[in-house]
Amino acid sequence: MSFDLPPQLRLVADRLLEGVSRKDLAGRAGAISARYRAGGGSAAVVASQADAMAYVLTRLPATYAADARVFADLAERAPDFAPQSLLDAGAGPGGAGWAALETWPSVTQAVLLDSNRAFLDLAEALAADAPAALKNAERLRTDLVAPGEWPRAELVIASYALAEIAPAAQAGVVDRLWAASQGVLALIEPGTPAGHQRILAARDQLIAAGARLLAPCPHHAPCPLAAPDWCHFSQRLARSRDHRMAKGAETPFEDEKFIYLAAARPGVVATPPAPRVLAPPRAGKPGIDLKLCMPSGLAEHRFVAKRDKPAFAIARRLDWGDLLPEP
Repeated sequence: MSFDLPPQLRLVADRLLEGVSRKDLAGRAGAISARYRAGGGSAAVVASQADAMAYVLTRLPATYAADARVFADLAERAPDFAPQSLLDAGAGPGGAGWAALETWPSVTQAVLLDSNRAFLDLAEALAADAPAALKNAERLRTDLVAPGEWPRAELVIASYALAEIAPAAQAGVVDRLWAASQGVLALIEPGTPAGHQRILAARDQLIAAGARLLAPCPHHAPCPLAAPDWCHFSQRLARSRDHRMAKGAETPFEDEKFIYLAAARPGVVATPPAPRVLAPPRAGKPGIDLKLCMPSGLAEHRFVAKRDKPAFAIARRLDWGDLLPEP
């Protein structure tokens, strides 16, 4: 499934890029990419509107695609969930809000929190042609680790935000995110071992607080994966010409690796848990090998033989991260 930027967002971004030096953007984009490869975040390198535009060009398509994929998974698990209010904590240029409204047009009210004024200003500019909830969103300059209450919302998002926070402060931020959530909390992080560890810590914390896990975990038992293995997923996205130029890349696509967690309040109705595919299915002549996270709390390798035609017809359509329908 494709999760490209919505046409309205793409058009506004293109307008904002008119007349901007691509060479300058490429240099700024390189600094941002180097920072991410070193395990850091954007805060140290996004200090101006030009830096924020470089981020939009090089990172927004990928973070949007990951967010949209997460929300599609969440909608599959909770098909009747139709939030009217949204809180995006660590919103950056606002991509997660766009992805949320693509999934839930029911959202009529949105609040964006970020400590970076350049990001908040750009989020406002990018929302010029957005749905009303984003166009009229409240955008608050707030340090996520500073004391104080946040507005409550039925859907609370922290997309690629915990990575920007000192490890000692992350648990306090997760507590406040959960306190603000009246329905579902969605955490999305880079699909690295460090991102997985942040999600695992939040997972333990949220389970202890009484949250019910919706995705990707089909259980509340300890994670069955042990190092050097780690849970993560991948979303392929197309690269525009400017995107390729800014990244110095030739391939017309990239694969964004991510890890996430969706936790719900008791009132959110969900479908029964099902096994989730934890790695790309491996197809061979005899059949397909699947690596699954099971509702029992175990990780399991399952071989689906080609001769088992009903099961094979299901397995051959599965991709990394999908749910396996149980007979």
